[in-house]
Amino acid sequence: MRISIAVLLITGITLSGCNSWRGSKANPSNWFGKSNNTETSDVANAGEINPLIPENADSGLFSSSNAPEEDFSVPVASVTELRIERTPSGAIIYATGLASRQGAFDVRLDLNEDSDENTLEYSFRAVYPEYATPAGTDFSRTLRVAQSLTHQDLAGVNLIRVSSESNARETRR
Repeated sequence: MRISIAVLLITGITLSGCNSWRGSKANPSNWFGKSNNTETSDVANAGEINPLIPENADSGLFSSSNAPEEDFSVPVASVTELRIERTPSGAIIYATGLASRQGAFDVRLDLNEDSDENTLEYSFRAVYPEYATPAGTDFSRTLRVAQSLTHQDLAGVNLIRVSSESNARETRR
């Protein structure tokens, strides 16, 4: 009886010292920091653009038949959560956002090509139906998307940023 009480007491004291695992660098959930809410910048969208001139020169009567499909996606209203989890092949970006109305589909993260080499910047986009839909509750407008990244994609990256129409969330290594 005395031995079992002593073993239980020693085991309890030893396990109570394991509380520091949560803040440890060995814990995979601490490999990326928590995401922060940041303001979006309209500097990239404020360039001199003439909407009457087509962006590509191939548009018109003699354009090629294998032209890419038109993109009807728009940024979602806001990004509410950003989480990155390590995998054996790289990492997975999980983003949660709030649509401006119900019925959004074809949800995706589009990589912004003009970001620098130390930053991966994504735009959280969705396509809305052509017909009017109600706004509904926050639960019915919640959107979730995931993007897989390889070790090559993550090489040299210190900041991952996901932007929406009204805000952006970012996480650092």
